[in-house]
Amino acid sequence: MSSSFDSARVAVIGGGPAGLMAAEALAQHGVQVDVYDAMPSVGRKFLMAGKGGMNITHSEPLEPFLGRYGARREQIAPLLDLFGPDALRAWLHELGVETFVGSSGRVFPTDMKAAPMLRAWLHRLREAGVRFHMRHKWTGWDNDDGDDGDDGDTAAHTLRFETPEGEQRVSCDAVVFALGGASWPRLGSDAAWVPLLGAREVPVTPLRPANCGFDADWSPYLRERFAGQPVKSVAITLTDADNKVHNRQGEILLTETGLEGSLIYALSATIRERILADGDVTIALDLAPGLTLERVVAEVTRPRGSRSMSTHLHGRVGIGGVKLALLHEILSKEAFADANGLAHAIKALPVRLARARPIAEAISTAGGIPFEALDRHLMIERLPGAFCAGEMLDWEAPTGGYLLTACFASGLAAGRGALAYLKARGVPV
Repeated sequence: MSSSFDSARVAVIGGGPAGLMAAEALAQHGVQVDVYDAMPSVGRKFLMAGKGGMNITHSEPLEPFLGRYGARREQIAPLLDLFGPDALRAWLHELGVETFVGSSGRVFPTDMKAAPMLRAWLHRLREAGVRFHMRHKWTGWDNDDGDDGDDGDTAAHTLRFETPEGEQRVSCDAVVFALGGASWPRLGSDAAWVPLLGAREVPVTPLRPANCGFDADWSPYLRERFAGQPVKSVAITLTDADNKVHNRQGEILLTETGLEGSLIYALSATIRERILADGDVTIALDLAPGLTLERVVAEVTRPRGSRSMSTHLHGRVGIGGVKLALLHEILSKEAFADANGLAHAIKALPVRLARARPIAEAISTAGGIPFEALDRHLMIERLPGAFCAGEMLDWEAPTGGYLLTACFASGLAAGRGALAYLKARGVPV
């Protein structure tokens, strides 16, 4: 196919990290790149994620790092070979953004902010000739009942956009889709692309909430008195569908509806899948992970004289506040009064989680376009010249920098894939 343009033109749909990285990869090689986004500005979810401190990646060794991608480790590994956490930090340095490693191993910009990094990146992209088109919502192809391209001198794709000035049609030699999943739709990730690609017979694994909270059906008392309080230094034990036991320590947040926080997010895929399979799941919550069961039993069963059990627990094993409230919430009065049983409950409090929170509240999503529907350059096999990156792909990872790292890496891979596609077809670059 020969292009109708003087040089190759690629549309990137979606202005998050994956889309911007694809745009950079292409613009560096002289391709005219146009970035389209439905929102008034790019990077909105990226900026929101950075409000509490921009966790850009993680410093742990590559082997455990890859393990964070679970069932999709094999597909994510070559992307991180291309652009892994060390390469991401080097890229940030070239952008003028210094980083540091926090006590947890997470990597942050020295100023902890996302906005300066995004501004510097957008400035560099504009200098490279990338053009940005805001309030352009992709609504499909110009000929949605047939195929685009392969007809002489026409472009490979003619795309339709809904804009404030009405519908517009854009022709391009290739397109990179980086439209995100279905979490935080108010920031642009609304999954409106699912039926559009489905109409072209592109398989899409149903989108599900990831890095999300779960409902525990608390009593009104617990909701009113303790919602919003962190529960620090706890551990969760959970058995997955394959009878593998997961045990992790960290911090959770008690919410009006249940539990969330970094420890819950780290186990959210396992919790979600157990709920989908069984209707609910019961986790074992260790409220005193720094003490052995034997030590807790010894301390709790120690004679307490005239002191109340609550005062005794606070003095002997440091259980008070929200942890004490959780014990009262889960245990009957009789169970709470049984010192030996109470000690065991402190080390393994059974908390029933009934359902995941709605996908719109999730930090990220699982599901999307399966890697099996793509070639090794992340091109959709049913749609030559159409590439995918970021959360549109069927993978998930916990918070801690793993999500962003894979989004950057997949964006670079898709951009380079589009470049290779153009060269292979003789499109001027």
